[in-house]
Amino acid sequence: MNILITGGAGYIGSHVVKQLSNEKDIKVTILDNLCGGYFDSISILEEFYDTENFNFINLDLVEFGKVEKLFHTSTFDVVIHFAAHLQVGESVLNPLKYYMNNTVNTTHLISLCTKYNVNKFIFSSTAAVYGEPNEIPIKETTATHPINPYGMSKLMSENVLKDTALANKNFKYVILRYFNVAGASQDNSIGECHIPESHLIPLVIHAAIGKRDKIKLFGDDYDTPDGSCIRDYVHIEDLASAHIKALKYLEQKNTSNIFNCAYGHGFSVKEVIATVKKVSGVDFEVEIVKRRAGDPAELIADNNKILDEMAWEPKYDDLELICKSALEWEQKIVNEGK
Repeated sequence: MNILITGGAGYIGSHVVKQLSNEKDIKVTILDNLCGGYFDSISILEEFYDTENFNFINLDLVEFGKVEKLFHTSTFDVVIHFAAHLQVGESVLNPLKYYMNNTVNTTHLISLCTKYNVNKFIFSSTAAVYGEPNEIPIKETTATHPINPYGMSKLMSENVLKDTALANKNFKYVILRYFNVAGASQDNSIGECHIPESHLIPLVIHAAIGKRDKIKLFGDDYDTPDGSCIRDYVHIEDLASAHIKALKYLEQKNTSNIFNCAYGHGFSVKEVIATVKKVSGVDFEVEIVKRRAGDPAELIADNNKILDEMAWEPKYDDLELICKSALEWEQKIVNEGK
């Protein structure tokens, strides 16, 4: 199987590429412009593959002509599409950046798939498409009402996939809607490294290891047991394994579908902070500040569909394990001087 993976050098993409090395008869081509993520990931990932089964191309999806040339000179069976901007706050300030990269570039990629008969597509989507959901837990059928351009750019891409599949009966997709992804690989070879960082667990760890003075807790008066927001966290290696399952689902079922990727239960911000303090042994400062606009009290997925229909079997549903793996990864980056 010849797989094109856009954004394969990034956080989630690199973990999927690493896990794919355990599958038989897989050839991976990574297309990435290296604008984010851990900059050593390509050289690390090469170690898991034979030379003839691993190819890296430093290319931006906006270079339409060069991307089409790649399709013209290659024969891909599947595209796994990660490449996207993902900062919610930035998307509000610069929406066109997100619509051009996340939606226009994705649409062009899908167009090339149909032109060159690449009929299987796995799309990296997000729980942000639900906005402030009208039900908890959140089902795949829950109404989608994004409240920021990032979420809308992803939902628009989902709609392009759906309409393409309706028009082309051979074209099939799996859309994976991620909830809060965290942690690093168990062997500590790859992990999360966003610049700027906006995710809770690495930010809390930065306070623990001295990369920031304190952590801010945005509101402690929510209608939750401890007053702080609750989120559904999923370990990166479990999320990566869902992509392997998605490949097999498309191969065996040859049907399109949408799945939530999460554990089906949540942890509060205060619980995350307490867990990082426990695994790090550091009692850093926590400043309670006003709520952020648009932060729902609780975001928890209904994950029954992915468990039942894809037989996904998560292995790392443990907040302490998630935080410990993330801490060890951040310590590695500091020790390497990066």
